[in-house]
Amino acid sequence: MFREEAKGLKIIAETNKLRTPKIIKVEDSDKEQYLVLEFISKGEPSKKIWEKFGESLALMHKIPQPYFGFNNDNYIGRLPQKNTQTSTWSEFYAQCHLQPLIKRLNDLNALTNQEVQAAENFYKKIDEIFPKESPSLVHGDLWVGNFLISDTGDPVVIDPAVCYSHREMDLGMTHLFGGFSNYFYEAYNSSYSMEQGWEKRIPYAQLYPLLVHSILFGSYYIEKVKNILKDF
Repeated sequence: MFREEAKGLKIIAETNKLRTPKIIKVEDSDKEQYLVLEFISKGEPSKKIWEKFGESLALMHKIPQPYFGFNNDNYIGRLPQKNTQTSTWSEFYAQCHLQPLIKRLNDLNALTNQEVQAAENFYKKIDEIFPKESPSLVHGDLWVGNFLISDTGDPVVIDPAVCYSHREMDLGMTHLFGGFSNYFYEAYNSSYSMEQGWEKRIPYAQLYPLLVHSILFGSYYIEKVKNILKDF
């Protein structure tokens, strides 16, 4: 898990758009596993920093990527994340990120067979719901707890679950637990215009992280998943 986290930090840093902590050492052996990162001295939020963050994320999302998926599987939180390379967003989102977790929750009797069928109906509509866009490198777990503000005035992202995905996955995640300023979204939109209706699609982009949280933390998040699936 730490090795894959380090890879994610490295690929984000190599875009030269978003800052990540420098990787000091990764140990991944049978006896020891750890990741040592640069210490980031804490700064204070400001309009300028939020704008820089929004612009930087937009510029990273703009970089063309060859496919949906990634060059290997990794992790989101403690859960394995499947990143099989696919040519379409709908195939990647449904088969790699949603179906394995839906099945796991069904096996745990947390979701009914009827709700599994609702998920299947959603998969068929992904191409209708989301605008067609080229794949973007996404952080993959971009909630308020996974970025820092440095004392040099830089937004710094940590704990990624990277893949080449639809950029609205990152945007949806920023809304899941609150904490992102309107200055962030305004700056993002100025650098890479968001497609019409993106705010209405937020629940569908949040379905994946909500499934992750349902497995890790239980009933509160399962109810949110069920509420989304009711539409289908």
